[in-house]
Amino acid sequence: MSKKRESWGSNVGFLLAAIGSAVGLGNIWAFPYKMGRAGGAVYLIIYLILAVLVGVPMMVSELAIGRKTGLGVVGAYHKLSRRFGWIGWLAVLSPLLILGFYTVLGGYCIEYMCLNLANLGFDRHAATGQELFAGMLTNQFGALMFTFLYLILGYLIIKGGIKGGIERFNRVGMPALAIMLVVVIVRSLTLPGAVEGLKFMFLPGYAVSHGYIAENPGFISVLATAGGQMFFSLSLAMGIMVTYGSYLHADEDLLKNSVVVVAADTIVALMAGLAVLPAAIATYGTQAKLNGPSLLFVTLQDVFNTMGAVGPLFGAVFYLLVLVAAVSSSIALTEVLVTFLMDHANLRGKVGDRRKISLWVSAIVLVLATIVSIDGLGSNGLWVPLKEQLSYVQEGVVRYVPFTETWLDFLDCLSEGLMMPLGALLLSFMVSWEIKPETVLHEVGTPMQAAWVQRAYRVCMRVIVPAVMVLVLMGQISDFFGLKWF
Repeated sequence: MSKKRESWGSNVGFLLAAIGSAVGLGNIWAFPYKMGRAGGAVYLIIYLILAVLVGVPMMVSELAIGRKTGLGVVGAYHKLSRRFGWIGWLAVLSPLLILGFYTVLGGYCIEYMCLNLANLGFDRHAATGQELFAGMLTNQFGALMFTFLYLILGYLIIKGGIKGGIERFNRVGMPALAIMLVVVIVRSLTLPGAVEGLKFMFLPGYAVSHGYIAENPGFISVLATAGGQMFFSLSLAMGIMVTYGSYLHADEDLLKNSVVVVAADTIVALMAGLAVLPAAIATYGTQAKLNGPSLLFVTLQDVFNTMGAVGPLFGAVFYLLVLVAAVSSSIALTEVLVTFLMDHANLRGKVGDRRKISLWVSAIVLVLATIVSIDGLGSNGLWVPLKEQLSYVQEGVVRYVPFTETWLDFLDCLSEGLMMPLGALLLSFMVSWEIKPETVLHEVGTPMQAAWVQRAYRVCMRVIVPAVMVLVLMGQISDFFGLKWF
């Protein structure tokens, strides 16, 4: 028995969901810092060029593959390819591993939102951001409970399906996120000294000349950094766009949709930078921690602490918008797994029960998230795979054994460090040399009928995308394994 496949209620609903999948924690804590340390406006120009030449062609390809096959990522690749069908498994394992730590970070957002709500009306906090963060990491039971609460929130959305769950949430969540971002941006830019944050973000060389970083990275390093941020920010090679594409109507304009998603994601990333960096640098200057969880949960919490009685209000709004961004990405990652299992049931002649499948997926994610949660970003002495870094000399070259400091690092290394860039590289080979670009061009149809558009797509998929993906993969290996390529 088979069941008619669900579809998006409208193209706007799909666009909001796709934008939501792309807008996540990386836009808030990674893009602004990387932009500042890697050349400011120069980095932004490189990022935009790569978004056009790599992001759009890759997204068009994934959406086309999903819509053409009407299947999730594993079924879609197996249906189209004999040589590369197995890479669909990389795009299923990656979301699972990412969810293992993403849900914990989402739980932290809920906890900090509640913390700020509880302090409404008070003009100061008893503890600094660093003290609060350290206390949260070592409170294993509390961290696990907030992680569980975050998972329940995701389950309640996913079980509603494509139209009644994911689309409904993003129709409210994405406009709300934009409004909250504007509120926080206004407050951030009106702080004394906020212009320093703008200079950090946009002026080439400012981060070095004013002591934020030691030296300017080389061009290849900037290219790899921009390519990696663009790649991960747009949710490429995670199975999300193939999965979401499988629920699209045949008359939707895939090229236009891809351009809109790429543009919206970039705009939100810039807005996030305007929301966080001016406030952080205005308050702490070169002493501010500007990247990763420390930016969100230490530096910015201290910023809200300095605002007096209104600080907790802005803090609650900020952590709510971060929570919305995290949830919109999490439900997209979860849907990859749910759709895979739903398709598997249909292939066996059964009708998949979305509620039960969503519950089982959430339970599996909880197992991984429990480990990450009790590890507390390495604060609680838990054993971590590949934790030790060793070096030795071979033929005059220093070699490094891979290492990870926390369980979050370990899961991130496997998923975003290796599986995703490798999967994207192999996908470009599959499209270019096995199923041929004509397969995608035919599925997209009229929007890509112009001869110059088709030529541009072929060049991008056969030359530019593979070259950039090799750089991204090398950059990830460099970051995670201590190797210095450039």
